[in-house]
Amino acid sequence: MGLSPSSLLDEHGSNYIRGCAEAELKEFSPHYRTQYSVVFFSQIQDELEQPKEKIKQLLKQRGPPEAGEVLYEEQVLHFEATRKWEERYVVVRGNYCLECHNSFETFVKGVPPRHKLLPTGGTVLTTEEKYMAMVDKCFPVSETNNVNEKFAPPIIGMPGQFPVYLRLPYRRDYYFCFRQDARQAEFLSILSDCIRHQNQDFLKKKTVEVQAFLKAIHLYRQEKGSYDSWKMLIGSDVRVLANLVMEELLPSLEKDMLPHLKARKTERKRVWFATVEAAYFLVQECLFKGMSALKEECRKAAHQQEVLIRSDMDQILNSRTYLEGKLRASVLEPAEKFCSEGVQPYLASVLEELMGPISSGFQEARLLSDSQMDQLCQDFQEGGVTNELKQALAKLSRPNLLSCYQRINSLHDQLHDLQERFGFSNISSLVHSTQIDLQQLVENAAYTFHLLLYKDIEDNPGNACSAMEKSRHRVLKQYDYDSSTVRKRIFHEALVGITLPHIKKTLAPTYKTELQGLKQLVCADYSNFVHVHNIYEGILLQILNKEVIKVLEEAARLKKHNLFTDTRDLLSQSSCSSLFSTPFIPSNPARMLGFHGQLQTQPETPTFIQTHPETQPEAESLHSPSHHPC
Repeated sequence: MGLSPSSLLDEHGSNYIRGCAEAELKEFSPHYRTQYSVVFFSQIQDELEQPKEKIKQLLKQRGPPEAGEVLYEEQVLHFEATRKWEERYVVVRGNYCLECHNSFETFVKGVPPRHKLLPTGGTVLTTEEKYMAMVDKCFPVSETNNVNEKFAPPIIGMPGQFPVYLRLPYRRDYYFCFRQDARQAEFLSILSDCIRHQNQDFLKKKTVEVQAFLKAIHLYRQEKGSYDSWKMLIGSDVRVLANLVMEELLPSLEKDMLPHLKARKTERKRVWFATVEAAYFLVQECLFKGMSALKEECRKAAHQQEVLIRSDMDQILNSRTYLEGKLRASVLEPAEKFCSEGVQPYLASVLEELMGPISSGFQEARLLSDSQMDQLCQDFQEGGVTNELKQALAKLSRPNLLSCYQRINSLHDQLHDLQERFGFSNISSLVHSTQIDLQQLVENAAYTFHLLLYKDIEDNPGNACSAMEKSRHRVLKQYDYDSSTVRKRIFHEALVGITLPHIKKTLAPTYKTELQGLKQLVCADYSNFVHVHNIYEGILLQILNKEVIKVLEEAARLKKHNLFTDTRDLLSQSSCSSLFSTPFIPSNPARMLGFHGQLQTQPETPTFIQTHPETQPEAESLHSPSHHPC
C-alpha cells in the first residue's frame, strides 16, 4: 500500500527467500546459456549473409527521446509515507521514470529527487471504490481472515476532487491528487505512457542478452508446463525472474506468515503488503547479482566461440539442416493437420475482432494529427520559421492520445472469448504494444511534417500557406501507408501470439520425449549453436505463418479497414516523394518477438519455406544416423 510499516521478515525468513531466488536462477541458467549461444550464432550468421529485403515506411522515423529529456513536469499533490499530502515537483524523463522532487527550485538546482518510481506492471485507477476492490482481491483469504471485513481507505482528507491511484504488483502503491480535471488527464496520459514503456521497452531490445533471455524464459516455463502468454513478462530480465520467483513464493509466505497477523484487517493488510514488498526487493537484489554474473560468463564464452562459428559456419548450418529434415519428416504432417482443423478456421474471425478496435484507434490518431496540422497551418499563414512556430511543432510531436488508446483498449471486450478457445488471456500486453506502435507512428508523422514544412518554406518563402498545406497532405498520405504496414505487422504478431502457444501445448505430449532423444543427432562441436527445441518451434511457426498470411492477404485484398496490399495501392493514390522514405525492418516470422515476448524463435529454419508433398522426404526413423553431416 502507500505506507512502509515493518514487515514480518526476520533473518530466517530472509535466508529462505534468498535460497528460493538462488534455486530459481540455478534452474534457469542452463536455458539461458544455451539460448545465448544460439542467438549469438544467429547474429553472426545475419552479419555474414546478404542483407534481406526491407519493407519501407514513408514517414521519417523519429528516434526515441534521450534518457534525460524532460517529457512532463508539474506540481503534483503526493501522499507521502508520513501519511500527509505534500506538493512535489513531478518530472518524467525520456527513460519513462517518474521523479518526485521537493520543489521546482531543487529540480532546477540539480538536487537528486526524493525518490524515483518505475511503474512497471502498474494499474491506474481514479476512484476509491475501484481501487479498494482491487486491493481486496490482492489480499489473500485464509481461515484467519473475515472475508466480509473490508479495508479502511488508505488515505483520508483528499485535498482535491481528482485522485489517481497507482496499484503496483508486489510493491507499495502510490497516490496522487489534482484540483483540476485537465491536469489529472495530462498526468494520467504520461503515467500510462510510463507503464507501457517500462513494461515493454527492455524486452523489445535486439541485443543478444535480451533475445536469449526471452527465448530462455519461454522454454523454461514450457518445461514447467506453462505455454500461455504470461502476464508478468514485463520489465527487465531481473524483474521478470523476480516475478517468477514471487509467483512460487507467495503461497508459502501466506501459509507461514498470515496466521501470525492477528490485528484488524486494515493493519494486517499493511503488514502483509509490506512483507511482500520486502520479499520482492530481496529477491531482486539476489537475482541482480546472479544475472550479472551469468551474463558476464556467457559473454566470455561467446567471445571464445566466435572463431569456431566463423570458421565452421557452413558445417554448423549443414548440421542444423540435417536435424531440421529429420524433424520435418515427423512433425510436418500432424502439425499441419492440427493447424488446419484447430486453428485456421478461427483465424479470420479473430482477425476481425482485432482489426476493429486497433484500426479505430489509428484512424482517430490520424484525425487528431490532421486537425492539429490544419490548425497550425491556419495560425501561421504569414510564413517564416519563428519561435512560436517551433513551439507549436514541438507540441504537435507529443499530442494527448488518450482517446485513441481507449479505442484500442476495447480489445479487452472484443477478445474475451480467446481464453476458452486458445487459453489466451494476456490482452493487456497486446494493447500496450499496439499503443506504443501508435504513439511512434504519430510522432513520426509530426517529425516528417516538421522536416517537410521547413524545406517547403525554404523553397517557397513567398507562399508559406500553400507550402504548409502541401506538407500536410503529403504527411497524411504517408501516414495512411505506414498505418497499413504497421497494423498488418501488429495483426500478424497478434494472431501468432494468440494461437502458437495453443499449438505447442496441444502437440507437446506427442513430441516432448522425442525431442529430447534428437539431441544426439547434433555434432558435439556444434551443440551450442543447434538446439532441437528452436528448430521444432521454427517448423511450427512456419506452418502457422502460412495460414496467418493467407487471412491477412485476403483482408488487404478486400481493403478492410484501409489495409493496402502493397506499395502499388499507395502509388495509385498519390505520388509521394521518396525524400523521407525510411527503411523499416518487419518482424522476421522465424525470429519474431511478438507483443508477449514468446514468439522469439531462433533462425533454425528459413522463413516462409514453400513445401510441397512431392518434394517432402520419405518418412524415416528420426534417430537414423544415415547421411549425418558430421
